[in-house]
Amino acid sequence: MSYINFTLDTDADGIALVTWNMPDRSMNVFTEEVMGELDKIIDQVVADAGIKGAVITSGKDSFSGGADLTMLQKMLAVFAREKTKDPEKAAKLLFDNAGRMSGLWRKLETSGKPWVSAINGTCMGGAFELSLACHGRVAADSDKVKMALPEVKVGIFPGAGGTQRVPRLTDQQQALQMLTSGQNLSPQKAKAMGLIHEIAEPAKLVETAKAMIRNGLKAVQPWDEKGFRLPGGQIYTPAGFNLWPPAIAILRRETYGNYPAAAAILKCVYEGLLVPFDTALRIEQRYFTEIMQTREAAAMIRSLFVSLQELNKGARRPDGVPETKFKKIGILGAGFMGAGIAYVTAKAGIPVVLLDRDMESAEKGKAHSDSLVSDQVRKGRAKPEEKDKLLSLITPTADYADLAGCDLVVEAVFEDSAVKKAATEQAEAVLKSSAIFASNTSTIPITSLAKNSARPKHFVGIHFFSPVDKMMLVEIILGKKTGDKALATAIDFVRAIKKTPIVVNDTRGFYVNRCVLRYMSEAYKMLIEGVPAPMIENAAKAAGMPVGPLALTDETAIDLAQKIMKQTIRDLGDKAVDPKQIALINTMVDDHGRFGRKNGKGFYDYPAKPAKKKLWPGLKDLYPQLAPEKVDYEELQQRLLVTTALEAARVMEEGIVTDPREADVGSILAFGFAPYTGGALSYIDGIGAKEFVKIAKGLQKKYGAEFKAPKLLLDMAEKGETFYQRFDPYAKGDVKQAA
Repeated sequence: MSYINFTLDTDADGIALVTWNMPDRSMNVFTEEVMGELDKIIDQVVADAGIKGAVITSGKDSFSGGADLTMLQKMLAVFAREKTKDPEKAAKLLFDNAGRMSGLWRKLETSGKPWVSAINGTCMGGAFELSLACHGRVAADSDKVKMALPEVKVGIFPGAGGTQRVPRLTDQQQALQMLTSGQNLSPQKAKAMGLIHEIAEPAKLVETAKAMIRNGLKAVQPWDEKGFRLPGGQIYTPAGFNLWPPAIAILRRETYGNYPAAAAILKCVYEGLLVPFDTALRIEQRYFTEIMQTREAAAMIRSLFVSLQELNKGARRPDGVPETKFKKIGILGAGFMGAGIAYVTAKAGIPVVLLDRDMESAEKGKAHSDSLVSDQVRKGRAKPEEKDKLLSLITPTADYADLAGCDLVVEAVFEDSAVKKAATEQAEAVLKSSAIFASNTSTIPITSLAKNSARPKHFVGIHFFSPVDKMMLVEIILGKKTGDKALATAIDFVRAIKKTPIVVNDTRGFYVNRCVLRYMSEAYKMLIEGVPAPMIENAAKAAGMPVGPLALTDETAIDLAQKIMKQTIRDLGDKAVDPKQIALINTMVDDHGRFGRKNGKGFYDYPAKPAKKKLWPGLKDLYPQLAPEKVDYEELQQRLLVTTALEAARVMEEGIVTDPREADVGSILAFGFAPYTGGALSYIDGIGAKEFVKIAKGLQKKYGAEFKAPKLLLDMAEKGETFYQRFDPYAKGDVKQAA
């Protein structure tokens, strides 16, 4: 029997080697077709008396990325359609579909013949659940091997037996930590937890797996044997009493109840460990069916899996422009930002020329890369030879002539138009005619900077976020004259350094900073109203934001907020900034010398480590304080999310961002906009435009014009539209196939 995605070869010992190698895919993923073929392969192995057992491995560098989540999206679309006709039948169909993979793995582990998973690379989600259902598990001893059940990160959970097999192989505490965090496991960590049996040299991986079968591997899982005992003990034991109450409290502390899938994991494990295994799988299937129907799952799958992959594949890249293979990249300015860009470029294996006004400054910029990669070596995340290779790719210089031959130059000098003008002119004088010039400005419009260029068609904005090595988003800004080649090259560069590009049209603050400034501004307003600072920060976290607005202001620097406000007044007039807010910022900077984290004092105090930061007690003396019980805590949460989402809607209305995928993914990756919502626009879509406008009008009455809904939203509310309908990113077939 032949298969499209698998080959099956039986050796002289009667051991079948099942090799998974999907054509036209860079990584194996589970699709309807793959699962159908696996079902037939299990039948073939069982039916053939000559086959004693089977080893499953991958024919690619990685094992598998897990399920193709677009399959889940289609499943949910069918459910939504059928629900209008017959809700009960639709629910049964969804339940059966949700259990298909789980049923298949159960069929494999109870087939009566031993199966061994030979894990040769990345093994995620459903693929790791398949491995856990095998009677033996061997992983290659390689840095490339990572095992995880990361579904919780996209709003669902391991629904193919993961919540039942993991806590039956390792203790409940480690199981809960792994399942609720989606953490990656190295082969060593997985073996220590009891999740795999052996670690083998990569060249001997399949042979080691076959040896397990030859040496009499049992075709029965531990939990199917009589007298099976849970590792670490039962739930109703002293150990269980010490684990479960704090586990529930920790989950609440970490998620504020915003992630239904994380709570479902605890329920699955707790309830599943009290019953026989097949009943436990059914419990898991019920919770999985329930979670798949949540707003959070739909939004997170769309933004954090489907849209993210499409953008990473270059969904917004112009067609017909050949891909750029970078041989040399120039960075102008070796300060914190420029040095960070040089590091991620060299890490991607691309030679970098790092230029500053003198050699000492350029060398200092290279030292930043040395510090970052040395830290990675110290933590065991990089090897000494990788450090040497990375540093060899960075050439510090003070001579513009060294930029000759660069495919792309990224300017990251001081935010001053005159300084940027000089840097542009000196660089362009030595660049080849086909080279692209990019400015990493965060405030100055690209169109005005492009006036300094002799070739504005080849001038583009590439806005990184700090710290560059950690922040995964990059805004690509189009000036009025930016050409397709410049845009394509910028996207190619961002993809080469393994970051996510979003394309933004030119405006003050671009996209992300406009939204972030609204978030911060609302917090200043709350302080001025007398809302206690701890309530503001806690409300932000309860709303799903990873960092409170006051802490975020400290990170970006309060004196920078002051500069931005003053520049805005100079450019747009006195009414452009709330005088009370600039008075607050002036008080912090000019009267109290509080600049933020950089000088150890801002809205927070930053004592020497290991002491933790704490809110500055003097904040409560700046304005008369409201009694906490008089403050509507839920309304604080709503204000912070709604004001940010409204700004995202305005950006769409103005045509600054034209693709809702970019607005959503950008808002999550850049400043952590409540990921459970799917992003700023999905937050509005989830509530519904009509209801959202109603909420905004109520807040506008109480708190002012920043809550005024733009005409676009009013029109969408009237027509019952969502952003993904109004600005359908797929209308032009604009999709890059994931994996």
